[in-house]
Amino acid sequence: MITHMRRTLAPFLGLCILSGFFILGGLLTFSAPIAQGAPAETQNNLQPILVKISEDQMRVAGVETQPVEKESGMGELVVPGVVAVPPQQLLIVAAPAAGLVETLLVAIDEDVKQGAPIATLKSSELIEAQRAFLHAVSEANLAAEKLRRDEQLFKEHIIAERRLIVTRAEATQARSALDERRQILSLAGMTDQEINTLQRERKLASSLVVRAPVTGTVLQRHGTTGERVQASAPLITIARLDPIWVNLQVPLGRAAALDNVARVHVPLAGIDGRLIRIGRTVDAATQSVTAVAEFRTGASPLRPGQAVQAILRLKGGGDTQWRVSADALVNFKNHNWVFVRSPEGFVATPVTLLSETPQSASVQGALKAGERVATRGLLTLLAELAEAER
Repeated sequence: MITHMRRTLAPFLGLCILSGFFILGGLLTFSAPIAQGAPAETQNNLQPILVKISEDQMRVAGVETQPVEKESGMGELVVPGVVAVPPQQLLIVAAPAAGLVETLLVAIDEDVKQGAPIATLKSSELIEAQRAFLHAVSEANLAAEKLRRDEQLFKEHIIAERRLIVTRAEATQARSALDERRQILSLAGMTDQEINTLQRERKLASSLVVRAPVTGTVLQRHGTTGERVQASAPLITIARLDPIWVNLQVPLGRAAALDNVARVHVPLAGIDGRLIRIGRTVDAATQSVTAVAEFRTGASPLRPGQAVQAILRLKGGGDTQWRVSADALVNFKNHNWVFVRSPEGFVATPVTLLSETPQSASVQGALKAGERVATRGLLTLLAELAEAER
C-alpha cells in the first residue's frame, strides 16, 4: 500500500517543485534589485530597480536622455517668501487712559524717535489721577511735618515712644501712597518733568501727550482723530525694521535640504542673510514648511508684507553631489527617482534632492559620471516601473 502511494504522489510532487522553480525565477527576473555602485542611503532603504524596455519602445515613447554631471561647489534652492517684522521688534502703543483722541501726530511709514510725541488725548481720568496725586502730596507733607514734631516732643520726653512709632508708620504709609500715585501718572504717560511741575505748580492738565516708547517706523494707525477710546485701546503700531525676517515657504519634498543651507540671498535687495529657524509643522493647503531667514537690511528696499524670491545657497556634504536636469526627477513611493540608462533599458535609481532650480537639480545617490538619465518619456518608464514592482 505504501509503495503504491509513493508511486502515485511522485509525479505530483515533482510538478509542484518544478512550478516553484518557475515562480521563483519569475520573481527574480521582475523584482531583483540591480546594484549600481554603492547603494544610495535613503529614508526607506530603497534600492535601484531594473526597468526593461526595448529601443523600439523608447523611440515610440519619445524617451530622451541627458548626461549626469558631477557638482563642485554649492547648490541652490529658489523659494518664495514674505517679508515680516520679528515679533520682538513690534510694539503697539495703547491709550494710557480713557479719553478723546485729540490729534494723531504721525503718519504711516513715518520714522519716529524714542520719546517723540505721537498723539494727544483729552482725558477726565487723567484729571482725577492728578487730583489724587496732589492729595497724596498733601498727605505726605502733613505726615512728614507731624513726624518731625513728634520726634522733637519725644526728645523732650513730652510724649510716649508708642505715639512716635505710630507717627512714623503713618508717615511711611503716606510716602508709599504718594509713590503709588506718582507711578499711576507715569503709566498714564506723564514724564517725570511733568509730574514735578504738577507737584510744584499744582495746576491740573486735561491733555495727555502720548510718546513713542522706541525708535522705529510707524506701520499702522489704529485710532482716528475725534474718536473716544478706552484705556489700553491701540493707537499706533511701531516697529524696528533692522534686522528683518523673511518667512520662506519651502515645499515639503525640499525640506531635507534646509539642514545644509549656508546662506540666504534675496536678489531683489541684493543682500545675504542667515537661516535662523525651520518650522516643525506643514501648511495643509500648500504642503510647505515655513523657514525663517534674518537679514540686516540697512538701507535695503525690503518692506513688511513684501513678496520676494530667495535663493538658498547650500553647502556641500561629505557625499558626492550630481547635477541632473530638473525634468529627470520623478516621484515614486514618496521618494525622488531618476532613470539611468543601462544595456537592458533603464535602472530606476532613488536619489536625495538637495536643491532645485527650474533648469537643473542637485541630488545625491548611486550615480556615476557620464551616465545618462531620462528627461523625456518618463510616463512610460513610470508605468514600466510600477509593473516591475508588482
